[in-house]
Amino acid sequence: MRLTEAQTDIIRRTVREVLGDDARVLLFGSRMDDGKRGGDVDLYVESDDVIDMPALVIARLSARIPRGIHGRKVGIVLSAPNLGRFPIHESAKLEGIRL
Repeated sequence: MRLTEAQTDIIRRTVREVLGDDARVLLFGSRMDDGKRGGDVDLYVESDDVIDMPALVIARLSARIPRGIHGRKVGIVLSAPNLGRFPIHESAKLEGIRL
């Protein structure tokens, strides 16, 4: 996994601040592979609670997380009971590493 412990702490803390203590976050995509270089930080963020304004949640996470991890670009896949599910949700959840 190509994130430092400090970066994973910042990601976890930010997700908890935005969505609450029960939210879960997984890293998926190219940052899981230590042999690769570059790439954005792809995160699967899951909540058991209904999210009324998902675009606002994604915007908040996408703005706050990069500030804490040296400007790395972040991609967010958000999952909640009231949101649609797509193949990316399933593959991210299956392949992801919990932070």
